[in-house]
Amino acid sequence: MEGTILCAANHAPLTPISFLERTALVYPDRPAIVASGAAPRAWREIRDRCLRLAAALAGLGVARHDVVAVFAQNISAFCELHFGIPMAGAVICALNSRLDATMASVLLQHSEAKIVFVDCALLDIAQEALRLISEAGARPPVVVLIKELLDESSPTTVRGDRYYEYEALLSSRESADFAIRWPADENEPIALNYTSGTTSRPKGVVYSHRGAYLNSLAAVLLNDMAAMPVYLWTVPMFHCNGWCLVWGVAAQGGTNVCVRKVTGAAIFDSIALHGVTHMGGAPTVLSMIVNAMAEERRPLPGGRPITVMTGGAPPPPQVLFRMEELGFLIIHSYGLTETYGPATVCTWKPEWDALPPEERAAIKSRQGLHHLGLEVDVKDPTTMRSVPADGRTMGEVMFRGNTVMSGYYKDSAATAEAMAGGWLRSGDLAVRHGDGYVKIRDRSKDIIISGGENISTIEVEAALFAHPALMEAAVVGRPDEYWGETPCAFVTLRDGAEGVGAEEVMAFCRARLPHYMAPRTVVFVAELPKTATGKVQKFALREQAKAMGSISLSSSKQGGGSGTGRSKL
Repeated sequence: MEGTILCAANHAPLTPISFLERTALVYPDRPAIVASGAAPRAWREIRDRCLRLAAALAGLGVARHDVVAVFAQNISAFCELHFGIPMAGAVICALNSRLDATMASVLLQHSEAKIVFVDCALLDIAQEALRLISEAGARPPVVVLIKELLDESSPTTVRGDRYYEYEALLSSRESADFAIRWPADENEPIALNYTSGTTSRPKGVVYSHRGAYLNSLAAVLLNDMAAMPVYLWTVPMFHCNGWCLVWGVAAQGGTNVCVRKVTGAAIFDSIALHGVTHMGGAPTVLSMIVNAMAEERRPLPGGRPITVMTGGAPPPPQVLFRMEELGFLIIHSYGLTETYGPATVCTWKPEWDALPPEERAAIKSRQGLHHLGLEVDVKDPTTMRSVPADGRTMGEVMFRGNTVMSGYYKDSAATAEAMAGGWLRSGDLAVRHGDGYVKIRDRSKDIIISGGENISTIEVEAALFAHPALMEAAVVGRPDEYWGETPCAFVTLRDGAEGVGAEEVMAFCRARLPHYMAPRTVVFVAELPKTATGKVQKFALREQAKAMGSISLSSSKQGGGSGTGRSKL
């Protein structure tokens, strides 16, 4: 409009770096990071350390948009690196801490990381990855070793004399004159995150300063975070930059509670010791809490509920009930690496409080609606028309908005395919209910087509979780000579339930599901294969189901189950 201008007075590039700058002023003496075996560090000190880190990176030759990798567990240095690397104008590439050396070498080469910060606990894997890079004829990144010990299980001696050392870098006083390299354009890259690879080879997802800023604030809202939260890091910081909450907690002047190993005992100890208010994780983290031994549990401080955001899979109703009984408030979210982590939330409405427990659990298992940074829809992937909100018609979940990735690094074709039609295609199949809330039925690659009927593995898994003897369950398709494929369930048993057999489990499901949806095969395993973020690796289970061979034609026509085996998967 006439008289308006766009200038430095009314426009500045959005970036999460600004969160640290403000919090260091507002909450300078409030604890920013606490970890076992180390004194808490306040926000003023963290800001100073991050500035010295940025100066050190510049001194090592890191330029704008260079990639700097981090290979670490949830240690305090990881929080600092989320600010120090962008303050140097560089792009943080947080690598999965459970990578083997081969995949680590592949991703380090693909990212062209100039420097890699290595947690001392992961040094052996990193050294092997560097050897593989050198053998491939590529230049390995410069290594900075983080000698941070958080618990008794961490290594006590590290042979890393030939590497730079993290604290030594920060001891430099050359940062006094270092000017933060603020982004000139908010769409410049801030992070490079690799997908988990549950269904394919990992892709490099590029985040912008703008998207990270907006999603950090959205994550704060989704988690109902007031000022000065105390956040327990049960979500891996490498996963979507900790669902963008490494930056979000800083925005609220909160305290980061770091633990290397996530266990039921560690969770309850942290809550009691530090007054944790928020945490998050996949349903496996919830299972750790509800299955914790009586001697591991601690009363929640002040009797107030602790907010737990969960995602990756719908929380089983029985786990929800037990979490609520223990005093935890569950928020169910859903998203992708490509949406900076959580993109939807099953926003709770007060009128639902009066519903029976089973109905409340069914509602809470829905993925809900998008947050304030983007849109969500369920569409026919061919026509791109929205499916009717009837709770039955399936379509593909799609997103568009300000917190959708900039693209896949070095893969323009995959970027164009993922965003064809102006929407990010998730690959997840869902329905939309009359109130607009989205309910995931399955990954498009996980849906089982049996005799022409689509079977949602999520629905079958929900029935399995209702069995009191089962602790975990995952369902995939197994080849079937008559039906094409039928559900095959991989399950783990609770302690003391060793006498449960396959026939009992199958009969239990047949009593609760249409006959064609009930598992025809049940395999008992000691543990389900998972990614570092707690997602079940269904491709591994599909391979095992395929290796079992097809269910015979005669057995299929008779409708009988194929029994089970005991596996050490």
